[in-house]
Amino acid sequence: MKQTCLISLLAVALLLCCCAAPAGAALLAVTVKGPVSTIMQTSDTITISDPQELQGCNLSANGVTKCSWIPFTTSRSTVTSLTGTIPDQAALSVFKSGDLVVATSLGNPGESWVALAKLYGSRSNEEYVTDIVGDINSIPTPLIGDYSLTATTVPDCQSCIGTTCTATSSVVVLKSSGTIVSQKTLAPGESFVYNGRDDNSSVSVTFVKGTALQSLCPNAQGGLIGGTQPVSDYIVNIVPPIGSVQVNIRTATSTAPVTTKSTAALTTAGTPATTVPLTATVPATTQKSGMFPVVVIGAICVTGLLLVRSRK
Repeated sequence: MKQTCLISLLAVALLLCCCAAPAGAALLAVTVKGPVSTIMQTSDTITISDPQELQGCNLSANGVTKCSWIPFTTSRSTVTSLTGTIPDQAALSVFKSGDLVVATSLGNPGESWVALAKLYGSRSNEEYVTDIVGDINSIPTPLIGDYSLTATTVPDCQSCIGTTCTATSSVVVLKSSGTIVSQKTLAPGESFVYNGRDDNSSVSVTFVKGTALQSLCPNAQGGLIGGTQPVSDYIVNIVPPIGSVQVNIRTATSTAPVTTKSTAALTTAGTPATTVPLTATVPATTQKSGMFPVVVIGAICVTGLLLVRSRK
């Protein structure tokens, strides 16, 4: 009798875990920083040497985002390099050997970069992004010129696999010093350029392609298990403001950002991407799944407690 009761309780606990499972099991994002050591066009890969792993980013009292990094290690030793496939062919023209970059991958570190960003700055606490290839939302490092970008994607609800759908468009929001200065809805292959400041700076964004959460669809099915978070492909180039130079206090030399205009920001038809003056508001595609581990642990604890009591 006790054994039958215990089996029933285990079944209930398992059902509780399944019901509480999120619509998508998000993969762990690993973000590293380091210099580009090798670019292999034949395999579409970029290798980062002496990678440092992101520990977190915080907003300082003066409003500057600062990120902390430590050497990337495994259970055995310090990792000397990480190699991953590029998120877009544009990376081959944007990055070169020696560039300091931030790179993010999902799941296993490296293997496949979902985002690559070029950094400018001679001091570790003053490193800013000038170019992004890949997923905008996967880069935590601040943009140069006090700009910031966010992007949300809209699903094609007739083209879904598991928990994600092909994105029909992306809503890109550009801020300058914390104030929204541009909000555009881009279809795949379209782009926009903002140059509304008087410091000769500009920001260009191309939405290449992407995915969105199936849960945003009107008739979305709840309780789907499996799948990953949506990832999209963008090409971003920022022309820094005039005077964006840093002085290396050790060598007393001044450096200015060197930006590379990607030649891959074209539509699939080979024509220049068009500017689209549309705006829209859609739900964010980020889905939190923090309650799932809590429910699982709770279910295990309850089952263990009942097992102990059944033996008495």
